[in-house]
Parts: sequence; structure tokens; C-alpha cells
Amino acid sequence: MSKTETIAFISTRGKTPSVSFLEAMERGLAPDGGLFMPDRWPHLSDSLWKNIHGKSLQEIGLQLSRTFIPEVAARELQPLVEDALSFEAPLVHLHDNRYILELFHGPTLAFKDFGARFMARMMSYQARRKGEQMVILVATSGDTGSAVGQAFEGVEGVDVCLLYPSGKVSKLQEQQLTTIGGNVTALEVDGTFDDCQKMVKEAFLDEELREDITLSSANSINIARLLPQMFYYASALAQIEDNRPVHFCVPSGNFGNLTAGMMAGKTGMPAGQFVAGTNVNDVVPAFLEKGNFVPKSSRTTISSAMDVGNPSNLERIRALYPEMATLKQHLWAASFDDGRTRDAIREVYSDYDYLLDPHTAVGYLAARQYKDERKEDRAPVIILSTAHPAKFGDIIEPVIGHSVAMPDRLAASLDQEKKSIGMEAEYQALEVFLREHYGS
Repeated sequence: MSKTETIAFISTRGKTPSVSFLEAMERGLAPDGGLFMPDRWPHLSDSLWKNIHGKSLQEIGLQLSRTFIPEVAARELQPLVEDALSFEAPLVHLHDNRYILELFHGPTLAFKDFGARFMARMMSYQARRKGEQMVILVATSGDTGSAVGQAFEGVEGVDVCLLYPSGKVSKLQEQQLTTIGGNVTALEVDGTFDDCQKMVKEAFLDEELREDITLSSANSINIARLLPQMFYYASALAQIEDNRPVHFCVPSGNFGNLTAGMMAGKTGMPAGQFVAGTNVNDVVPAFLEKGNFVPKSSRTTISSAMDVGNPSNLERIRALYPEMATLKQHLWAASFDDGRTRDAIREVYSDYDYLLDPHTAVGYLAARQYKDERKEDRAPVIILSTAHPAKFGDIIEPVIGHSVAMPDRLAASLDQEKKSIGMEAEYQALEVFLREHYGS
């Protein structure tokens, strides 16, 4: 890409005019129902990837932000990026050629903090610039809700509604997302995560509602969530001494985290294979095996944030690699049930004195199976660890036979009063709520 070309954002369905990053962020979902993606991929091999070793997360974040958000001046971007990325993503050597990228050192101890904090600052910037009040809609299967809620807590010009499936998130996750209050409202939906996600998508496609209320999304359908998730892939490479292309293994539910890595790959990041680990909600492994995508109702597992039967970001992945043969050269996936997930937690703790949460355990299993099938492949594998194990103490403690130490900021949420509003799993119920609370 030449220096005179500016990146714009287009819909995966190709029926929407291109827009700026800020416009794509504000809309969340494209008017034609597609997801926003860059209209071109800058070649960053010389400017970033060849000199990645030793760069800080903040330096990487600023460089990629300046590339994809040219409409915001660098002097305005820098404090936003540095404030959002106020914690690190350390790379830990587990054993042999396996590494863990710990993405749970943010305020809510989950990888969603990266995207949520970056988006909150960009949304606040946009709200101040336009002088409007925004309403953020978020469907969550657990960690997204608390990360977004805390990132937006008290942010001027923005209200947040968190839709979560009743009885299908952990007690700790529910406490985190229902005790924020203020400008953050928790909507407890009598359904599944897929129901919550469907309701949010319908709201964005309701043009009459959007004429009355300025809506945006903080789910991974929003491109502003995916851009900061590219940062830590680069940070992992900055920390590893091996100069060979590495494989990235990603526990996957809605597939936004993995999509961000693939987007980084399009800019020249020296990645080998992207490996997706799923639980029994195996629609993507089945798609790669059979060639046709068949969504299913989600099934409840101990890796609850991955209980997704119709992952939104598969649409982005298919836009990146429209030909199945090419996609399979870049993406490999496998699924694992709860029994094997528990076995992996027990094994890694016993053998390496390292505690995995249930989601990261699925990633570990996928990495192991991938390498077992390719014994001649000596390239390192970086497993993205998505949540602190203490968030799933009720699952992990019976497996390892003793308690898991809980960080103070998690323990504090358990003593707070739950505040949620019950809602049927129907779009009409959400529309009525939004008009009553935020309509003009």
C-alpha cells in the first residue's frame, strides 16, 4: 500500500459504501448485515514485523492504530492507546516448544479487556467529537460483559446494555457484569448466547430504532474490538526469541480473537498455522471438514464463553480466505468435550505446575493434537490464554483437589448486590426496553 492510500472499511457482503474506522466502529454492523473489514491490507513487513523484537505492547498498539485509524491524529491517538494498554501480555514458556500468552492481566482478568478498553476510549472520543449520546449493545457469554462494562463505567456520552443468557455464565462472571451499575445495565435474557447475539443484530438492522437512538456494539462484530486484539499477537512475537514463523493456537467461540490474528497475518505477520480449539460446539471444525457451514443451537459446557453455535466472525474469516482450499492452509480446528478439558487442566497442573482455565485448556488440547499429527513440525506454538483460572474456581478446584487463590478485585465483586433486568429472548422485548430508557 502506498503512503498516499488511506485504509477505509467495507462490508463483508459488499453492498455498503466504504466508511472510515470511526464510522465503522459507531455502526458496529454494516447496513447490509455484513461485518466491517479493511478495504486493503497494508504491507508492514519492513516497518513492523522485521523489527518486532523488543517492541513494547504500547509501541505496537500505536503503530497499528496509526495505520488503521488515519483520521485520528497521532498526538490524539497516543494517550488513548497508552491509557487503554495499561497492563502487559507476558509470554510464558510452558514446555518444549509450547508457550502461553497470558492475556488476563487487565482489570477483569480476561483477554476481552484489551478490546474493551481500547473501544471505550475510542467511543468516548467519537461521542465527544459528535456531541451525541451513544448506547452500546453487547451480547455476552461471560467475560465480554464484565470487560466492556468496566471499561465503559462512567464514560461520558455512552450508556451500555449487556445482554447475557440467564443461568449460562459462571457465578463470578455474573457478579462482575451485574454489579457495575450507573451507565451500565445488565439484561438477563431467558435464552442462550446465540439468542442474545441475534437480538443485538436485529437492533442494528432496525433503521427506525437507529433514527431515534445512536446505537453501537462492543461485541467482536465491531471492528474496534478486533484491531486491539491484533496488538498482542505482535507482542507475542516481540517476546519470543525463535525467529521461525510460529503457530498460534486460539480457544474459540465467536472466533473474533482468531480473526484478529488472521488479520495481522494479512499485513505480513510471520505466522504459520492458526489453530482453533473449540468445545463440543464444533460448527467450525465440522465446516472445515465437510465444506458447508451448518449453524446449531449452542450446548452448555464448562468453557462457557465458547458456547456458540453460530459464530459471527466466521463471516470475516471466509471473506479473508474465500476459497476453502486456501482457508484450510491457514486454519486447522478441533473440538474437545468437558472430560478431556478437565483432564488437560489436571495434567498441565501436575506436570508443569501451571494452572489453565477451561478455555485455555481447550486451546492446549488443540495445540497438542495439531503437533501430534505433525511430529516433524518443530515450530513453536503460542497458546492464547484467555482468562485467569480463578474466574472458574468452581470448575477447577474439584479437578486439582484444592482451592484456587482469588485476586482481590475478583473477590470484591462477590460481595456486591446483583442488579439485572429480566428479559424474554425476543427482539421486541429489547426494542421496547431501549425506546423506554433511551428514546427521544
